[in-house]
Amino acid sequence: MASQLQEKLQAEVTKYQQLQKDISSSMAARQKLEAQVTENNIVKEELALLDDSNTVYKLIGPVLVKQDMEEAKSTVDKRLQYINGEIKRYETMLKEMEQKSEQQRSTLTKLQQEYQRAQGKVAAKA
Repeated sequence: MASQLQEKLQAEVTKYQQLQKDISSSMAARQKLEAQVTENNIVKEELALLDDSNTVYKLIGPVLVKQDMEEAKSTVDKRLQYINGEIKRYETMLKEMEQKSEQQRSTLTKLQQEYQRAQGKVAAKA
């Protein structure tokens, strides 16, 4: 019985560790998105300082291509909307993963207690 519990406990520990890795990678991706939001907000602020007489260029590969001011502003706004949507998606996903992690932690605690009781019974018989 103790060996079955030990195997089950090990499987649950592995699941918990995988959940923690997933949470960590999702948090890293979310942080990247936050950096992109900051960067795009700076671009938006800089574009707001310009008037129609200024020339705006967009880097496409190794080439700078002239771009219409309104198109540039529109592109930045759309990019910000997309990134903010992705951040919200990651936040929802992280909340779900945190809940799963809590459930997994609870399951692990119960299994550890069962395993310890089983070990205690084996030790008492010996």
